[in-house]
Amino acid sequence: MTASNCHDGFGDDAAHLRGLLADAPEWDLPPARHLHHRNILLREIDQEQMAAPTPATPARQRQRLRSALLLPATAVALTGALVFALPGTEQEPGAKAEATEAQQAAAKDVVLMLDRIAAASMQVDVKPVRDDQFVYVRSLVRSNEGTFDGPVRLGAPHRREIWVSQDSAPVTRTGTIRESGKGVPKSGQRIPIENASQQGVPAGIDRPTYQWLAKLPTDTDALRKLLYAQTRPLENESKDQAVFRKIGGLLNETVMPPATAAALYKTVATIPGVSVTTDATDAAGRHGIGITREETGTAARDEWIFDRNSFTLLGSRSYLTHTAGTKPSTLYNSTAIMETGVVDRDDREPADKQKTA
Repeated sequence: MTASNCHDGFGDDAAHLRGLLADAPEWDLPPARHLHHRNILLREIDQEQMAAPTPATPARQRQRLRSALLLPATAVALTGALVFALPGTEQEPGAKAEATEAQQAAAKDVVLMLDRIAAASMQVDVKPVRDDQFVYVRSLVRSNEGTFDGPVRLGAPHRREIWVSQDSAPVTRTGTIRESGKGVPKSGQRIPIENASQQGVPAGIDRPTYQWLAKLPTDTDALRKLLYAQTRPLENESKDQAVFRKIGGLLNETVMPPATAAALYKTVATIPGVSVTTDATDAAGRHGIGITREETGTAARDEWIFDRNSFTLLGSRSYLTHTAGTKPSTLYNSTAIMETGVVDRDDREPADKQKTA
């Protein structure tokens, strides 16, 4: 299989996919602005709840719980879901032991699943990508069409295509994007992705090219150390969540050597708070297994979705979470990777692509 194959309906072999995604909106807004909008939405939810508290959950109590749980999560030694004790509660010894056992079981699930995903990525046949080429990715995307000062209104799935420059030298034009669908501004038009810096953006952790990714260490400890050193957290974001998000960005809309992809997945297994969800759905309606991490500091949860059989990446989902007294998580972005490949120009599509239903 080659990196230019496409992912059909429910995940036939799709050698191309190891990208991720929740980063799709960042081409339009920088991460800090998205975090700002998240906080605005959460304040709106708080105001609604405090205006109409329920007898079972007084507004004052909800406010105390929210303040406590929005603190950055503390890293724990075990890899797995973090367990929080709410203020004012005491856990019996038996309950603590049960919680510890559940945490250990969750940690084992994470390691086992990510080992399988890493092993599957090693089976992908990838041809090296030249500096003068472009990585092409076609996706289905659902994003927030509501005003960021009000409730989320998830739009219908629309087509997104992107051509990402693989030039190792600093570039001012990092790629080209085209989105098509009802209600999409400039639907069908190819729009250059420009950078304001006259010096251009070099290949690196914020603009991963094939050649840069190929130079990353494949030893898990060494790669983890590099990522934690070079990743900058957003406002109110823990370093663990920042690295989880950054790995998603490195896997998203890229092509890389199999050993690099495997090392990145194994590094995810070392991040505290990562968990497995047994059923997750991408923007195309395909069901798979989720790798997720909820961030209390930013009240957000990102989820990567993998095919149950081939363990290739299907897409991603991003949620706004509410930590006390609440409504269910609010989905504000969803993607489905339909095709990826390598082309020589940013106005071309892979010649050997197969149509995806």
